Amino acid sequence: MSQPALNVAIVIFDGAEELDFVGPWEVLTMVNPVLDGMGAKLGVGTSPRLNCFFVSEKGGTTKASKGMRLIADHSFADCPKPDIILVPGGQGTRREVENPAMLGWIAKVAPGCKFVTSVCTGSLLLGAAGPARGKVVTTYWAFVNTLKERGDVKDVRDDVRFVRDGNVITSAGVSAGIDMSLYLVGQIYSPVFARAVQKAMEYFPAPPYTAEA
Repeated sequence: MSQPALNVAIVIFDGAEELDFVGPWEVLTMVNPVLDGMGAKLGVGTSPRLNCFFVSEKGGTTKASKGMRLIADHSFADCPKPDIILVPGGQGTRREVENPAMLGWIAKVAPGCKFVTSVCTGSLLLGAAGPARGKVVTTYWAFVNTLKERGDVKDVRDDVRFVRDGNVITSAGVSAGIDMSLYLVGQIYSPVFARAVQKAMEYFPAPPYTAEA
Protein backbone atom coordinates (compact mmCIF):
# COMPACT_ATOMS: atom_id res chain seq x y z
CA MET A 1 0.00 0.00 0.00
CA SER A 2 1.32 3.43 -0.90
CA GLN A 3 2.15 5.95 1.79
CA PRO A 4 0.10 9.16 2.11
CA ALA A 5 0.88 11.76 -0.53
CA LEU A 6 3.36 14.52 0.24
CA ASN A 7 1.97 18.06 -0.09
CA VAL A 8 4.25 20.28 -2.17
CA ALA A 9 3.41 23.98 -1.86
CA ILE A 10 4.92 26.17 -4.55
CA VAL A 11 4.67 29.79 -3.46
CA ILE A 12 3.73 32.41 -6.07
CA PHE A 13 3.52 36.18 -5.92
CA ASP A 14 3.46 39.14 -8.28
CA GLY A 15 6.84 39.45 -9.96
CA ALA A 16 7.95 35.85 -9.48
CA GLU A 17 10.19 34.58 -12.29
CA GLU A 18 8.22 32.15 -14.45
CA LEU A 19 10.74 29.35 -14.94
CA ASP A 20 11.60 29.45 -11.24
CA PHE A 21 8.25 27.83 -10.52
CA VAL A 22 7.27 26.28 -13.87
CA GLY A 23 10.50 24.25 -14.12
CA PRO A 24 10.11 22.65 -10.68
CA TRP A 25 6.38 22.16 -11.34
CA GLU A 26 7.21 20.12 -14.44
CA VAL A 27 9.71 17.97 -12.53
CA LEU A 28 7.54 17.38 -9.49
CA THR A 29 4.31 16.73 -11.35
CA MET A 30 6.13 14.23 -13.57
CA VAL A 31 6.75 12.08 -10.48
CA ASN A 32 3.27 10.53 -10.25
CA PRO A 33 3.04 9.22 -13.83
CA VAL A 34 6.55 7.78 -13.58
CA LEU A 35 5.64 6.19 -10.24
CA ASP A 36 2.56 4.66 -11.84
CA GLY A 37 4.48 3.35 -14.82
CA MET A 38 7.84 2.36 -13.39
CA GLY A 39 7.70 2.71 -9.60
CA ALA A 40 7.52 -1.01 -8.82
CA LYS A 41 10.29 -1.83 -11.28
CA LEU A 42 12.51 0.86 -9.78
CA GLY A 43 11.84 -0.23 -6.19
CA VAL A 44 9.74 2.75 -5.13
CA GLY A 45 6.27 1.43 -5.93
CA THR A 46 4.89 2.01 -2.43
CA SER A 47 6.47 5.45 -2.03
CA PRO A 48 4.24 8.50 -1.56
CA ARG A 49 2.86 10.40 -4.53
CA LEU A 50 3.29 14.17 -4.70
CA ASN A 51 0.33 16.53 -4.36
CA CYS A 52 1.63 19.72 -5.95
CA PHE A 53 -0.20 23.03 -5.73
CA PHE A 54 0.35 26.77 -5.93
CA VAL A 55 -0.19 28.99 -2.91
CA SER A 56 -0.17 32.77 -2.60
CA GLU A 57 -0.87 35.20 0.19
CA LYS A 58 -4.51 35.84 -0.68
CA GLY A 59 -5.19 33.27 -3.40
CA GLY A 60 -6.58 34.43 -6.72
CA THR A 61 -4.52 35.59 -9.69
CA THR A 62 -0.88 36.63 -9.65
CA LYS A 63 1.12 38.20 -12.48
CA ALA A 64 4.63 36.84 -12.84
CA SER A 65 7.74 38.67 -13.98
CA LYS A 66 7.28 38.28 -17.75
CA GLY A 67 3.50 38.66 -17.68
CA MET A 68 2.28 35.09 -17.10
CA ARG A 69 -0.91 35.06 -15.06
CA LEU A 70 -1.49 32.20 -12.67
CA ILE A 71 -4.36 31.36 -10.33
CA ALA A 72 -3.28 30.04 -6.93
CA ASP A 73 -4.90 26.85 -5.68
CA HIS A 74 -4.79 28.11 -2.09
CA SER A 75 -4.21 31.18 0.02
CA PHE A 76 -1.98 31.10 3.08
CA ALA A 77 -5.13 30.90 5.19
CA ASP A 78 -6.53 27.72 3.60
CA CYS A 79 -3.34 26.02 2.45
CA PRO A 80 -3.05 22.32 3.41
CA LYS A 81 -0.15 21.54 5.70
CA PRO A 82 2.86 21.33 3.37
CA ASP A 83 5.54 18.67 3.56
CA ILE A 84 7.72 20.54 1.08
CA ILE A 85 7.73 24.21 0.16
CA LEU A 86 9.37 25.86 -2.83
CA VAL A 87 9.91 29.61 -3.00
CA PRO A 88 10.80 31.06 -6.41
CA GLY A 89 12.76 34.20 -7.08
CA GLY A 90 12.27 37.19 -9.34
CA GLN A 91 12.01 40.93 -8.83
CA GLY A 92 8.98 40.38 -6.61
CA THR A 93 11.19 39.02 -3.85
CA ARG A 94 12.51 42.55 -3.19
CA ARG A 95 8.97 43.50 -2.19
CA GLU A 96 8.06 40.26 -0.49
CA VAL A 97 11.10 40.41 1.81
CA GLU A 98 9.30 43.34 3.46
CA ASN A 99 5.94 41.52 3.58
CA PRO A 100 5.17 40.24 7.09
CA ALA A 101 2.46 37.90 5.77
CA MET A 102 4.89 36.15 3.41
CA LEU A 103 7.72 35.87 5.90
CA GLY A 104 5.35 34.86 8.68
CA TRP A 105 3.80 32.06 6.63
CA ILE A 106 7.19 30.65 5.62
CA ALA A 107 8.39 30.83 9.24
CA LYS A 108 5.21 29.10 10.44
CA VAL A 109 5.16 26.15 8.03
CA ALA A 110 8.89 25.51 7.52
CA PRO A 111 9.53 23.67 10.83
CA GLY A 112 7.00 20.99 9.86
CA CYS A 113 8.44 20.46 6.38
CA LYS A 114 10.57 17.59 5.20
CA PHE A 115 12.32 19.93 2.77
CA VAL A 116 12.39 23.71 2.38
CA THR A 117 13.58 24.84 -1.03
CA SER A 118 14.06 27.94 -3.14
CA VAL A 119 15.05 28.97 -6.63
CA CYS A 120 17.02 32.08 -7.55
CA THR A 121 16.39 34.99 -5.16
CA GLY A 122 13.82 32.93 -3.27
CA SER A 123 16.75 32.29 -0.93
CA LEU A 124 16.38 35.93 0.14
CA LEU A 125 12.97 35.09 1.60
CA LEU A 126 14.21 31.88 3.25
CA GLY A 127 16.98 33.83 4.93
CA ALA A 128 14.72 36.64 6.10
CA ALA A 129 11.96 34.28 7.28
CA GLY A 130 14.35 32.04 9.18
CA PRO A 131 14.67 28.60 7.52
CA ALA A 132 17.97 29.50 5.80
CA ARG A 133 19.29 31.74 8.55
CA GLY A 134 22.85 30.73 9.39
CA LYS A 135 22.96 28.21 6.53
CA VAL A 136 24.96 27.92 3.33
CA VAL A 137 22.86 28.79 0.27
CA THR A 138 23.10 29.82 -3.34
CA THR A 139 21.14 32.24 -5.47
CA TYR A 140 21.09 33.99 -8.84
CA TRP A 141 24.62 34.89 -9.88
CA ALA A 142 23.98 38.65 -9.96
CA PHE A 143 22.46 38.60 -6.47
CA VAL A 144 25.24 36.74 -4.63
CA ASN A 145 26.95 39.80 -3.12
CA THR A 146 23.66 41.48 -2.19
CA LEU A 147 22.52 38.39 -0.30
CA LYS A 148 25.89 38.09 1.46
CA GLU A 149 25.69 41.72 2.57
CA ARG A 150 22.31 41.18 4.23
CA GLY A 151 23.94 38.83 6.72
CA ASP A 152 20.97 36.48 7.13
CA VAL A 153 22.79 33.40 5.85
CA LYS A 154 26.14 31.85 6.72
CA ASP A 155 27.53 31.89 3.18
CA VAL A 156 26.36 32.24 -0.42
CA ARG A 157 28.00 29.88 -2.90
CA ASP A 158 28.62 31.06 -6.44
CA ASP A 159 29.00 29.00 -9.63
CA VAL A 160 26.98 26.03 -8.37
CA ARG A 161 23.55 24.86 -9.50
CA PHE A 162 22.22 24.07 -6.03
CA VAL A 163 23.29 23.72 -2.41
CA ARG A 164 21.90 21.57 0.39
CA ASP A 165 22.37 22.48 4.04
CA GLY A 166 20.29 20.20 6.26
CA ASN A 167 16.76 20.10 4.89
CA VAL A 168 17.17 23.45 3.12
CA ILE A 169 17.97 23.18 -0.59
CA THR A 170 18.55 26.36 -2.58
CA SER A 171 19.32 26.71 -6.27
CA ALA A 172 20.84 29.30 -8.53
CA GLY A 173 18.69 31.21 -10.96
CA VAL A 174 15.86 30.34 -13.30
CA SER A 175 16.75 27.05 -15.07
CA ALA A 176 18.77 25.81 -12.06
CA GLY A 177 15.50 25.10 -10.29
CA ILE A 178 14.99 22.14 -12.62
CA ASP A 179 18.27 20.58 -11.52
CA MET A 180 17.49 21.24 -7.87
CA SER A 181 14.06 19.65 -8.23
CA LEU A 182 15.51 16.53 -9.84
CA TYR A 183 17.94 16.28 -6.92
CA LEU A 184 15.00 16.66 -4.53
CA VAL A 185 13.19 13.81 -6.31
CA GLY A 186 16.30 11.69 -5.88
CA GLN A 187 16.32 12.40 -2.15
CA ILE A 188 12.63 11.55 -1.72
CA TYR A 189 12.73 8.41 -3.87
CA SER A 190 16.13 7.41 -5.29
CA PRO A 191 18.70 8.74 -7.77
CA VAL A 192 17.68 5.98 -10.20
CA PHE A 193 14.06 7.11 -10.03
CA ALA A 194 15.11 10.75 -10.49
CA ARG A 195 16.92 9.75 -13.68
CA ALA A 196 13.70 8.13 -14.91
CA VAL A 197 11.84 11.40 -14.27
CA GLN A 198 14.58 13.27 -16.11
CA LYS A 199 14.21 10.93 -19.08
CA ALA A 200 10.43 11.27 -19.03
CA MET A 201 10.90 15.04 -19.28
CA GLU A 202 13.52 14.58 -22.03
CA TYR A 203 15.69 16.98 -20.06
CA PHE A 204 19.21 16.61 -21.42
CA PRO A 205 20.50 20.17 -21.79
CA ALA A 206 22.65 20.82 -24.84
CA PRO A 207 22.61 24.60 -25.30
CA PRO A 208 23.35 25.96 -28.75
CA TYR A 209 26.32 28.19 -29.54
CA THR A 210 28.58 26.70 -26.86
CA ALA A 211 31.24 25.90 -29.47
CA GLU A 212 31.48 29.41 -30.83
CA ALA A 213 34.68 31.35 -30.14
